Amino acid sequence: MHFASDNTAPVPPQVLEALIEANHGYAMPYGAELAMTEVRDQLRQVFEAPEAEIYLVATGTAANALALACLCPPWATIYCHPEAHIEEDECAAPEFYTGGAKLTLVEGDHGKIAPGALEQALAFTGRAGVHNVQKGALSLTNTTEAGTVYTPGEVATLTGIAHAHGLPVHMDGARFANALVTAGCTPAELTWKAGVDVLCLGGTKNGLMGVEAVMLFDPARAWEFELRRKRGGHLFSKHRYLSAQMAAWLNDDLWLKLAERANTAARRLSDGIAALPGAHLVHPTQANSVFAAWPREGHRRAQEAGAQYYLWPMDQSLEGPGDAPLSARLVCSWCTTEEDVDSFLALISG
Repeated sequence: MHFASDNTAPVPPQVLEALIEANHGYAMPYGAELAMTEVRDQLRQVFEAPEAEIYLVATGTAANALALACLCPPWATIYCHPEAHIEEDECAAPEFYTGGAKLTLVEGDHGKIAPGALEQALAFTGRAGVHNVQKGALSLTNTTEAGTVYTPGEVATLTGIAHAHGLPVHMDGARFANALVTAGCTPAELTWKAGVDVLCLGGTKNGLMGVEAVMLFDPARAWEFELRRKRGGHLFSKHRYLSAQMAAWLNDDLWLKLAERANTAARRLSDGIAALPGAHLVHPTQANSVFAAWPREGHRRAQEAGAQYYLWPMDQSLEGPGDAPLSARLVCSWCTTEEDVDSFLALISG
């Protein structure tokens, strides 16, 4: 009953086997190994983007911060949702790597930026010229931090607004694979064909030991990214171990199969909670995260039995009336089983 995060899950055997294979003999460093060429070719084919430049880093924070630094100057602002990872969970790394750019928070229900709110924020920015922060970039998160998924049409609407104002668009795709299997479209349709300029394609939350791919659909930005990655201390010497993971993840559509398993487990969990007396969903369950509320007594039983998940918001207390609902976040991973889900539901239902 491990629902704290998909980060807590182990690594699939296919990835470990690829690492063992990559450990034989010698290979050129810093991304010059043959495996990185294969990864680049795989991603270009999968995303129908033959001109895209692709780089690997080990963390999502590095991917987001370095990518945004290539899009937004220090005197500008990055528009993002208040719940975006770059706002809540990256310790001001985007502001640091951009040299001081601001984050402008744009509201919207269930983790999604509302087009009208984005228009309003853009109209407000730079109203006094040199005295104000300027328009910089738009950052979207798909899957969102509320567990919801932007459709290609929704992405295109927001990128269209951004591009009309001269803004490039970054997508935090830490759980992009989960969004993709839900959206039922191609990777291209959910990214560059919908107007995304840079995608941070997350592997760590979907089974990898620690690899994220930064996909620059405009190759003109590539050299700057290379320099920023090196200067920021995120260019791996023994890069083959990053490439090996990513290659195994992409091979035979493993990345999509892992994401579908996680999403399927979350649907089972979500449906089970929603059917309980006194329970309700806080956000629609569209990928592998479940945001729901149920009576406090059920939380007590689950946590006493060792179930791992977060009360959400985290400042809630288990102390108090047993029938009062508390909200929580539960995240399923590629290896969450039906037994895990059913055991948890049995506990919280009493």
